[in-house]
Amino acid sequence: MDAEPEVLDELRRLRTRIPQLTGALAASVDGLVLAQDTAGVEPEGVAALTAAALGVAIRLADATGQGDFRELLVRGVHGYVATYAAGRGAVLTLLAEDRVNVGRLHLEGRRSSSRIGELIDEAAPRAAPPRARTARTPTDTTARSAPLRTRTARTPASPRSAANAHTTTES
Repeated sequence: MDAEPEVLDELRRLRTRIPQLTGALAASVDGLVLAQDTAGVEPEGVAALTAAALGVAIRLADATGQGDFRELLVRGVHGYVATYAAGRGAVLTLLAEDRVNVGRLHLEGRRSSSRIGELIDEAAPRAAPPRARTARTPTDTTARSAPLRTRTARTPASPRSAANAHTTTES
């Protein structure tokens, strides 16, 4: 990734602005580490767990009608794990001590995730290998213009809930 040095610089600046941060990493939504500034944790493991939590958070936001995923906050006995959307295909995950000012964490996390998203999104077209130009059919153009999202209900546990099960398709 071309943006890795800039993303790493942003992570380090973020840790300077919030001294209670114990780690910061940028990862793809499928769990690959893009850049990290962590100590005491395995960044690949945190990125993979972030991807799993992200999947649940996206489904929860969608199922409850809250819209696209923006952020996720987990509070443990010893501190916080905060994850923020960063562009089209990445997330920023921050690890913080329990004494962190959560408002400040959100403020700085949102700013950094926006900046990191810009860096990663700008680098994505440059990193993609050039494709041979081919003639597009109307079907190809239509399929690329708007991704199809399908939501399928799980198999109901009881006959009563079977009447309420449904499948929707949004475009």
